[in-house]
Amino acid sequence: METKLEAIVEPILKDRGARLVQLEFKSSTLTIMIEGADGSRMGVDDFADISRELSPVLEVEDPIPGAYRLEISSPGIDRPLKTAEDFQKYAGFDTKIEVNPPIDGQKRFRGVVMGEKDGFVTIKTEEDEIQLELARIAKAKLVLSDDLIKATKDKH
Repeated sequence: METKLEAIVEPILKDRGARLVQLEFKSSTLTIMIEGADGSRMGVDDFADISRELSPVLEVEDPIPGAYRLEISSPGIDRPLKTAEDFQKYAGFDTKIEVNPPIDGQKRFRGVVMGEKDGFVTIKTEEDEIQLELARIAKAKLVLSDDLIKATKDKH
């Protein structure tokens, strides 16, 4: 269902100068995290405008059976990482990553993102550097830290 929703949502976001960071449907709530196409923050007015534009389209397309609530938000400081560009942009910051299927029995990894190259994300753990195939990353999220807060403040 999420792939179908993304196909509906992404063109509207693109027209509004936004990009989809994450789309999630659970507990009767469709949550859409967005940011400016250039990675900038968007405001409450932007969220309201996009919500007003998306709601009737979702009504007509009807990809979700039954009633649900639509939430539009920013990814926040401890944002999810999805794309190769995300892993490049946030190199140097601590992250938590889940892979599927597990690698040598391990599903969760934590370390500093070193970047992405040729479909592999490199993270530096306390023990060593690990390369994780981007296609196998089920979830990745920045870990809130003083360095991340400082970098976010400096950027905005």
